[in-house]
Amino acid sequence: MNQNNQTEILLVEDNPDDLDMTLYVLGKTMGAKHVHIARDGQEALDFLFRRGSYATRTAETDPKVIFLDLKLPKVDGLEVLRALKSDPRTKHIPVVMLTSSQEQNDVVASYHLGVNSYIVKPVDFEKFAEVVGKLGLYWLLLNQPAKI
Repeated sequence: MNQNNQTEILLVEDNPDDLDMTLYVLGKTMGAKHVHIARDGQEALDFLFRRGSYATRTAETDPKVIFLDLKLPKVDGLEVLRALKSDPRTKHIPVVMLTSSQEQNDVVASYHLGVNSYIVKPVDFEKFAEVVGKLGLYWLLLNQPAKI
């Protein structure tokens, strides 16, 4: 991603197949060009809080929305969500939990921590493409973000 451009989506996903499908659908249906990928929770936190290799990233390149997987290496999705929603610099960024977990405990914990939406990834590619396309349409084109 060119750091001079607004990040539209931070996609936090460790599964290569889900990552490829999501990027394909977002590119095809939305023309989303500024998607930053984090493959684990620690990388997502480093990106969002401008640490390590992201230390020179500016707040102007914060994502419009975060698509966050729940089960991640290093730092899981709930811990990432907890950190984001408890920090005044990032709590306004919408977070969509995009996960395969249908566990009610995960749903409740996500909403308790401030997730904006909880979506279970469909297994079927056409349904997956439809869900991701609708998510992109809503969060990138229809939703009115807070101007912070």
